[in-house]
Amino acid sequence: MMAPRTTIADLEDLRDELVALRQSLHQRPELAFQEHVTSARVGELLSGWGYEVEAGLAGTGLVATLRAGAGARRLGLRADMDALPITEATGLPYASQTEGRMHACGHDGHMAMLLGAARHLARTRNFSGVLHLIFQPAEERGFDSGAKRMVQEGLFKRFPCDMVLAMHNHPGAPAGQFLTRSGPFMAAGDRVFVKVIGHGGHAARPHLAADPVVAAAAIVMALQTIVSRNIDPSQAAVVSVGRLRAGDALNVIPGTAELGISVRSFNPEVRARLRERIVRICESTAQCHEASVQIDYVEGYPVVDNAEAPTALAIKVARELTGADRVVADMPPLMGSEDFAYMQQAVPGALVRIGNGPADGGRALHNANYDFNDDNLCVGAAFWSRLAETYLQHP
Repeated sequence: MMAPRTTIADLEDLRDELVALRQSLHQRPELAFQEHVTSARVGELLSGWGYEVEAGLAGTGLVATLRAGAGARRLGLRADMDALPITEATGLPYASQTEGRMHACGHDGHMAMLLGAARHLARTRNFSGVLHLIFQPAEERGFDSGAKRMVQEGLFKRFPCDMVLAMHNHPGAPAGQFLTRSGPFMAAGDRVFVKVIGHGGHAARPHLAADPVVAAAAIVMALQTIVSRNIDPSQAAVVSVGRLRAGDALNVIPGTAELGISVRSFNPEVRARLRERIVRICESTAQCHEASVQIDYVEGYPVVDNAEAPTALAIKVARELTGADRVVADMPPLMGSEDFAYMQQAVPGALVRIGNGPADGGRALHNANYDFNDDNLCVGAAFWSRLAETYLQHP
């Protein structure tokens, strides 16, 4: 007879251990595809709990497998491992020990929640089937990322899954609240690098130069018309210029200027239209200013598109665990991007957000003052445990 499914209280005896683990991971952040110490530590813990660990996928990624009973179902749960190139400003006693690197997106917490579930499930074995825990590198890279490489290297051929799920913390929502939606959930994200080429000269003789700064400024302003005038208002899209670099001296007109553009969308036709308009505007506007452009348009992560069955499962489990009032089952789509989308292209999958508490005071994601909320550790671990028990039911 199957034992009762996991509650948050069942994880409380692991709370201090999980907090210490999460804060220790926070102290030792590693950037994309450099997570050697992190991966080794995660693998050592999982091996000690009885998991079969296969390391080396996408360089530093690993998969840990636990089998119980005779069930035929196979479930994948994913956590990301990499940090960001940010110098931490929290002043916490467990702050990053590496200058210029920080877990500013909560991947330390994502790992700790999944490891907490791994620890609990290894001691209870209250399921029947195959559980694959996927610890992925390089989610933050923006292109050619860890999820993409793991899939390309045969992740789901070597470790077949009927469905795969992931969880990401969400500052601005109450701690422990679960948020998700079926269908498109997070946007496709592309990056555009534009070099504007003119010819420089003396700032006092601008008529003898072809000023790339003026051309770049005109491009920035013209780009703002794309979403407002070229995209159907019922469709979501973002074109944001996050970088504009040119020159070093006040009395010198430089020869070049550089733009960096972030492009977000949900619809493939909109995505193609954005690319066409960005390229045309950059080229034609530069030409009007007697300059030219070199454009490197990098297509990034696809849309995170939550499949119906795993999303429904996640909502059901979250409601049972925390109560219906703690679950947002139809969260508005987010314009951020996530490379979990590559895994969803191979296997039906769903991404869930867990509230991290207030985002004020610089506690938003990718901020030097951000910190993962340790109150989520037992909640997240219990969610993963109960989800595995629910999907991998005993016969």
